Amino acid sequence: MPSLQPRPIIGPRPEIIVGKSQGRLVVVATPIGNLNDLSDRARQSLATADVIAAEDTRHTRTLLQAIGVSTPLVSLHEHNEAQRVPEMLERLAQGAVIVLVSDAGTPLLSDPGYDLVRQASQAGFDVVAIPGPSAITTALAVAGLPTDRFCFEGFLPAREKERRSQLASLASETRTLVFFEAPHRIVESLADLALVFGGERPAVVARELTKMHEAVYRGSLAELAERSQTEPNFQRGEITMVVQGAPAVAANTSVDMALLQRTVEVLVKELPPSKAAALAAKITGASRNEAYSLASRLSGGRGE
Repeated sequence: MPSLQPRPIIGPRPEIIVGKSQGRLVVVATPIGNLNDLSDRARQSLATADVIAAEDTRHTRTLLQAIGVSTPLVSLHEHNEAQRVPEMLERLAQGAVIVLVSDAGTPLLSDPGYDLVRQASQAGFDVVAIPGPSAITTALAVAGLPTDRFCFEGFLPAREKERRSQLASLASETRTLVFFEAPHRIVESLADLALVFGGERPAVVARELTKMHEAVYRGSLAELAERSQTEPNFQRGEITMVVQGAPAVAANTSVDMALLQRTVEVLVKELPPSKAAALAAKITGASRNEAYSLASRLSGGRGE
């Protein structure tokens, strides 16, 4: 994390601490790599909160030390959130201002915090957001792929069977797709993306965004899959993948047979022909009979 001299908090205390008879939950985005991306508003909120609910208190303590803040911390992560929420709600009821942060970026986006935000809002407490960095929007900004419509799919399943099944369900998605991936699974994920979506699909792999060793790799899925196997640095750091959506197909046009073939090939390895055909038909718009005929042929007559 880059060094940054702490700046004094000047001017009036933030609005979030005024009128503390009613507690408030503040969802704060923190840097994904470069400390200079922390906004003044986020800095003030961290400094003046009664407590900070952090995904990893050790990680957040490093951030607070870098900016000269000593607000108390409490852990809130995927393994303890259900147990921690009642305590947080009680603090809010007593008028506390609680800041919610994740290890990096915007909380709740593939990070903990959903239960706390949901229950706090349902209980009638104010829930406000202080926007800032996100690997999702940062990757989209530099990818050079369509951004007018996109969807975020988080991390792909770790197991090959589940990963290919999920990708098959997304093969005809026309919106740009954004994924997170662990460095030790990037090779397998890119290979499966090329298999299911087709190797010619344009994509971008963004690694270590905003950090000293930031790298953005562009090319087709086939090219990126090959590069991931030969370039050591490709498999290091925090990784975000952006994949262009499938071409839009008019309702009255013929079925994309190449897409149907790829989809059935993937599904029939894991499912009986009838189930593979039903899912492939739903994904590609093909008729069920057409998909079943192909599934039966590819399965070699394997029974249900």
